Amino acid sequence: MADRLDGTVALVTGASSGIGEAAARALAFQGATVAIAARRKDRLDELAASIEGDGGRALAIETDVTDREQATAAVQRTVAELGRLDTVINNAGVMLLGPIQDAPIEEWERMIALNLNGLLYVAHAAMPHLLKAAEQEPRRVADLVNISSVAGRVARLGSGVYNLTKHGVGAFSESARQEFTERHVRVSLVEPGAVSTELSDHVREEVREQMMKRFAGIERLEAQDIADAIAYIVTRPRHVAVNELLIRPTEQTG
Repeated sequence: MADRLDGTVALVTGASSGIGEAAARALAFQGATVAIAARRKDRLDELAASIEGDGGRALAIETDVTDREQATAAVQRTVAELGRLDTVINNAGVMLLGPIQDAPIEEWERMIALNLNGLLYVAHAAMPHLLKAAEQEPRRVADLVNISSVAGRVARLGSGVYNLTKHGVGAFSESARQEFTERHVRVSLVEPGAVSTELSDHVREEVREQMMKRFAGIERLEAQDIADAIAYIVTRPRHVAVNELLIRPTEQTG
């Protein structure tokens, strides 16, 4: 049996497209007021208007979570304007694949800054508010959902630093789960396989061609598939915690 999210507030990072956008819509559909954070304010405004047009409530927050002050300010603004914080979807991330030899170091730094530092900044700023929400009605439970990847389980040729960041997300999430679970803040890890999003758009052209060959003939997941999984996790009753969820396209073997 699912619990709706009426009377609660959710913050979704990386909400201007893909999984983040779909997750924000899914949580709003379940009754949550959603704060949507990303760098592209125009897209956030469009999403907020769409959610509100469907009867929900949304707050668009232009932010770059790789900047610790901005990440903290996004959390603080969410609580200040919406009154509380019950759910955080740490979704912002980037995937820059390619060989380790002669790799552009800037790509590595960008992945570490967003996939690791940004996630940590948001989690650190949000945790006091999640702990407070877990002590209050209407649900007396709170959720931190960190979006990882199959790459957080399996290391592959050509994705060494991306693997590093996503394995790190998994390790941090499990440690946090153990620390906070008895206080009813559930920490969950979602690990998508191949999804049709803008994530691959940032990969260098020669690497993208190799990716497309690898997944040729596979019907990839849609962002909504992952959003459905996120909504499932955060609507479980208080006594149920979904710690880890690996989601691959049916035809994806690895």
